[in-house]
Amino acid sequence: MTENTPTAALSAVGVSIWLDDLSRERINSGGLERLIAERNVVGVTTNPTIFASALAKGEAYDAQVAELAAQGKTVTEAVFEITTDDVANASDIFRSVYDSTGGADGRVSIEVEPGLAHDAAGTINQAQQLWAKVNRPNVMIKIPATLEGLEAITETIGAGISVNVTLIFSLERHRAVINAYLAGLEKAKAAGHDLATIHSVASFFVSRVDTEIDKRLEAIGTPEALALKSKAGIANARLAYQVFEQAFDSERAKGLIAAGANRQRPLWASTGVKDPTLPDTLYVTELAVSDVVNTMPEKTLEATFDHGVIEGDKVTGSYEEANAVLDALAEQGISYDEVTTLLEKEGVEKFIVSWNELLDTVTAALESAQSGVAK
Repeated sequence: MTENTPTAALSAVGVSIWLDDLSRERINSGGLERLIAERNVVGVTTNPTIFASALAKGEAYDAQVAELAAQGKTVTEAVFEITTDDVANASDIFRSVYDSTGGADGRVSIEVEPGLAHDAAGTINQAQQLWAKVNRPNVMIKIPATLEGLEAITETIGAGISVNVTLIFSLERHRAVINAYLAGLEKAKAAGHDLATIHSVASFFVSRVDTEIDKRLEAIGTPEALALKSKAGIANARLAYQVFEQAFDSERAKGLIAAGANRQRPLWASTGVKDPTLPDTLYVTELAVSDVVNTMPEKTLEATFDHGVIEGDKVTGSYEEANAVLDALAEQGISYDEVTTLLEKEGVEKFIVSWNELLDTVTAALESAQSGVAK
């Protein structure tokens, strides 16, 4: 690992840096190893948008697509083979990190199909399929934090499978996710699973909250409203960390931890800054605190490495100020519940669109391979 850099300083605070991107080109070129060695990256997250982008460009997938076409695979089968291959190979690259961190890091996440977001049974089934197919102890299955997803989280954790819970926007839902995780650990313990081998992160989204709330503040347009711009996302995430601290200080959680269980760390997601007037490392530096993950797009990772100013823990002790921000938003007539409900709905919908783009890309590639026409 590189020392005396902003990413090293961030790691020293206790933040695990994960890359929010994966492609076969990055795997084959040695780019992933370089990020581990030079940028303190200790994990990877994927989603349908990332895979759609990776497959739409370059030639790294051509040989496998041709092979799958020759086997007569359907597009859904082909996507399953392609994405799980990438995740398995990335998991192998991160295996030494996984071993050296006792399973906390060295993780590679793969998401269930977004169309299953409101289908608990379908999610549970596909989570088990993905876990079995990748067949690496350091894979994490991503399950969205919809109401139906909560049941799937409990059952999947109960089966001894590590889970990355995604698309969390509200503090209430974060509490429900932690409860689902603890319930899963109780099931796993009753089933005789080794709790120490089960890990989970709770992916709390940041920049999307600001994007939606800032739009509403601009529509109000008063000095008081505009003074609150770009404050909601960080305040919300800081309070999510307080939820994490409180939940895992409960007697229920302490009993499971004594039995070998791990705490479900918060993961800061959606940390790329959308507003060009803001510092491009805002959602990294302002959310630095121990026992969290920050999954960054490469642009944000490079900005952090280049000029991020890491000032230590910026979260602990900030809760009163964070609550004041949310109270001030309510006074402006902005409904927290309405915003977070909308963002969850849009989050699922956006991933469904990306999933369909992925299917379209692979369909075209399979047809091209079957006809013998070069991509």
